[in-house]
Amino acid sequence: MDVLTMTSNIDLKPPIAKKIPKRFIYHGEELIDNYYWLREKDNLEVIDYLKAENKYTKTMMEHTEKLQDRLFEELKSRIKEDDVSAPVKAREYQYYFRMEKGKQYKKYFRKNIDEDLVEELLLDENELATDHDYFKIGSFKVSPNHEFLAYSVDVNGSEEFTVFIKDLKNNKILDDRITNTAYGYSFGIGLSSLEWTNDNKSFLYATLDETKRPYKLFRHEIGSDPKEDRLIYHEKDKAYFLYLTKSRDQEYFLMTLQSNVTTEVHFLPVKEPDGDFTIIHPRQPGMEYYIEHQKENFIIRTNDAAKNFRIMKTSVTNPKKENWTELISHRESVFLRDFEVFENFHVFHERENGLPRIRIINQKRNEDYCVDFPDLVYTCEKPLDTLVHPEFKSNLLRFTYTSLVTPNSVFDFNMDTRKRNLVKQDEILGGYDQANYHTERITAQAMDGQLVQISLVHKKNIHLDGRNPLLLYGYGSYGYSIDPEFLSYRISLLDRGFIFAIAHIRGGSELGRKWYEDGRLLHKKNSFTDFITCANHLINEGYTSPDRLCILGVSAGGLLVGAVTNMRPDLFKAVVARVPFVDVINTMFDPSIPLTVTEYDEWGNPNDKECYDYMKSYSPYDNVSKQKYPRMLLTAGLNDPRVQYWEPAKWTAKLRALKADSNLLLLKTNMGEGHSGKSGRYDAMKEAAFYYAFILDSVGLKQ
Repeated sequence: MDVLTMTSNIDLKPPIAKKIPKRFIYHGEELIDNYYWLREKDNLEVIDYLKAENKYTKTMMEHTEKLQDRLFEELKSRIKEDDVSAPVKAREYQYYFRMEKGKQYKKYFRKNIDEDLVEELLLDENELATDHDYFKIGSFKVSPNHEFLAYSVDVNGSEEFTVFIKDLKNNKILDDRITNTAYGYSFGIGLSSLEWTNDNKSFLYATLDETKRPYKLFRHEIGSDPKEDRLIYHEKDKAYFLYLTKSRDQEYFLMTLQSNVTTEVHFLPVKEPDGDFTIIHPRQPGMEYYIEHQKENFIIRTNDAAKNFRIMKTSVTNPKKENWTELISHRESVFLRDFEVFENFHVFHERENGLPRIRIINQKRNEDYCVDFPDLVYTCEKPLDTLVHPEFKSNLLRFTYTSLVTPNSVFDFNMDTRKRNLVKQDEILGGYDQANYHTERITAQAMDGQLVQISLVHKKNIHLDGRNPLLLYGYGSYGYSIDPEFLSYRISLLDRGFIFAIAHIRGGSELGRKWYEDGRLLHKKNSFTDFITCANHLINEGYTSPDRLCILGVSAGGLLVGAVTNMRPDLFKAVVARVPFVDVINTMFDPSIPLTVTEYDEWGNPNDKECYDYMKSYSPYDNVSKQKYPRMLLTAGLNDPRVQYWEPAKWTAKLRALKADSNLLLLKTNMGEGHSGKSGRYDAMKEAAFYYAFILDSVGLKQ
């Protein structure tokens, strides 16, 4: 059967996916999905359809190719192509990575502090990426004696990683290969689930089930057959992911079993790798707790009887919940989002009135204070790429600092003297001067009276006459806060007169845990109406107008922009939805799809009639109607395990069939990548140049 028909042989006509109705009965109601066949990844006609869409997209964007080239050169010209990361100290070594001009990927090095800092190459991603269109390092773990490196690799974007072991003394890759291992991502933070034992001859690691959920923990001995690896733990509940870390002091393995809103932690002394894990507190629906170790105690961050979390303490010998005592009480106005433990310090990453802060308790001096930051709108975080475990017996706290105008900066903060040292700040080439740009945070009042914050950045001295092009970004899911961070790419928009704005809508945690809970499950529509509120406010206050307003959403942010486009298509000139989660009903009824079961805590279980009706009322794919839509660019990754490629593909097909306008609708599928798009830094720039060209072209900016 020919499932792809062309309205014309001319490339200027879009491909039209043939309707092949498939009927579903949900709660006694019949739903017809005309494009369900696009799920058949092994069907050559599906691949042909995706390729036809890619060809059409290329044709319709040909007039912007010079602009794309110009944008790419701009993006590249602002980065320091030869650059090195801030070094991380571990025992007698400093670890760091380097980027080299013309190279797509990192090279990893270390220097021995006691041996005149002779540089040693550990790994060259560029060599490993040869013959691969996609390449990503997952785990990067050096053994305690610094003689072995265990690292994992994904070469197609599927997030199925293979572990390799390198003998660093002899500069040799060993024969060990462990496939189908886990390296989870939690909004950019890598959760490697691989940790060495103290004997330097073995490590623990997690593998994936058929839905790519980390669920089994094994121990591997170097040189042995992975098929003989000892199974340590098997998590059978499909709503829970298994993550493995070490305490900062390297004394304990910490195995966290986690759903979206519930955790359960087990611990095992690192010096007893053949022992059994001990549970701290059995999983209790809705209760989260996270563990660190300090001397004879476990320090615990929990939401038990504390919506915004509090800090508890318990002895290692009696860790059960009934023995927990409170160190930091719950506060209604402060969200305690993370914590770190040193030998003599507690560090708390908090959030108040939408802004992050770092609070430090110096236990030796009985001091309690917060780190000062210069900007009114900013972000401060733990570093994401530390390469090795940070030292426990230290008074130096490393954090990153950035804002919408301040490039990413790495600081070492002396927690005794309260002095900070700038270790590295990203150098922005091409004459960037942050004094030429203005950033602020404003508020818009939602329909129910809630105040929604909006972060803004633009060139100084713009006029609020409603004629400024504006790109509005939002996410609003999983409690993830979209903080104002610097992105050198964005300068290409700002210097062309754009305003960039972030809508801090419900579903995130900018204003605490309640802000998240008010944007999930049966309150999910608050995320969408908040975003519309922000768009209307920016229009009413003269920042922009509907024919100059573009919106961007990624993944669950694609759900956001898809829903608001169905609700208020008149508000927006253009929509960019990257790897968008839009086929809510069909996905949530299919437990074989990665993430579905654990996502019940976020969207609801559609087997419950109330949840089904609510999800169906906003699902972007199910609510496409015969109305006019803005210009739209949708993207997909053929190997994406998080949002399957067919969601944007089906959405495109349905939009083509129903929309009552001639506005441009494009689908671009990366045929060899996954959720994150292109992996090489230059390829990623070209991808960004493409998105930016679509946005600029949409508002009539051709240069």
